[in-house]
Amino acid sequence: MDETAGPQGGGGGGSVRLRLDIAYDGAAFSGWARQPGLRTVQGALEAALATVFTRWGEPPLLTVAGRTDAGVHATGQVAHLDLTPAQWDALAAKRGSGRSPLDGLVKRVNGIAAPEGDVVVTRASVAPEGFDARFSPLWRRYSYRIADADAPRDPRRRGHTVWHPTRLDPAAMERGALRLLGLHDFATFCKPREGATTIRTLQEFRWDREPDGVLVARLQADAFCHSMVRAMVGATIAVGEGRFGADRLEELRVAEARTSEFKVAPAKGLTLTEVGYPADDELAARASQTRARRGAPDDGGTVGG
Repeated sequence: MDETAGPQGGGGGGSVRLRLDIAYDGAAFSGWARQPGLRTVQGALEAALATVFTRWGEPPLLTVAGRTDAGVHATGQVAHLDLTPAQWDALAAKRGSGRSPLDGLVKRVNGIAAPEGDVVVTRASVAPEGFDARFSPLWRRYSYRIADADAPRDPRRRGHTVWHPTRLDPAAMERGALRLLGLHDFATFCKPREGATTIRTLQEFRWDREPDGVLVARLQADAFCHSMVRAMVGATIAVGEGRFGADRLEELRVAEARTSEFKVAPAKGLTLTEVGYPADDELAARASQTRARRGAPDDGGTVGG
């Protein structure tokens, strides 16, 4: 799209919807969602946007693909915001140093939100018609890193890798993970939220030992409910320790009830790595389908961690 053209995109009402691709180190943040008195990723970015657009009406707010918990990281987070025509015109008018207006927006937001660099907008683009960061995704993907007794302790990765004191059996953990795949009610692994569904489709869950010896879980689902990823990781760790077998993990899933038989894994090992969207001409239909299926107004089905 020509960045000097009139308002377009998926915002509606003459507004322009922008897509932001975002990465952050979650260690110093109290999660994604804004909270009074706490530093959050959303709070930091929206404060920066308010500064950028301070002269042009109400500051834009962010809608995110996955509201990560405190301490959880992201390399592939996605959010959208809607600019009024006045805000878009002000942005489009800013050309200089050979940089496009959207590149200029990225530079300004990053400089204001986190000069130390623990949150970075990696790209800003005009969203296609019908794009909704929260409701249009087909899937979200996470990874989780554990250094067990067989893996070296790399102090450079200590903020993103959980150090586990004993040896884990990745083959057993893989067998446990396979018991969770498919369309199920994941109430066993989700913190309850009033009126929110815990039915999800877990499309991928596997464990691999990387060349450096670290165990890495990769999980993909249409969406994850609150604490679901870390709870499932914690359950497969219990299998890897030999505390119970893969069959027991399936029994716990079928029971659809919270349990103390395993611990939720620590947040720092978890990273949101990618959000997958359909083709542009399918975005609006996908968003409508997701809203209808989820039902509850506060259940974006996008809370990871």
